[in-house]
Amino acid sequence: MIVTSTEFVPGMRVVKVLGLVRGNTIRTRHVGKDIMATLRGLVGGEVSEYTKLFAESREQALDRMVSEAQQLGANAIIEVRFSTSMVMTSAAELLAYGTAVTLEPADADDAS
Repeated sequence: MIVTSTEFVPGMRVVKVLGLVRGNTIRTRHVGKDIMATLRGLVGGEVSEYTKLFAESREQALDRMVSEAQQLGANAIIEVRFSTSMVMTSAAELLAYGTAVTLEPADADDAS
């Protein structure tokens, strides 16, 4: 499965647009990690507890989006974007979305 933020894939052409696909996850913070993040905030630097949490969330959202695209018969997702939003004080949603398509190699004759 090709997953890209671009409008097209070099050397390929869109044969069929299958529609919008998305995957999301809602994660809450862990009290222990919040305490560590607060302490880290006092001295500065990366809050690795949250970095890991959001990295895992992005991967889960991407996996769910790809699964939805596969069910439609897509072999690619183009124009992929991410969005986040707060659901409640200690929970955030991460959403991945894009356009499921079927790609095939572009013919040499199509090149202009």
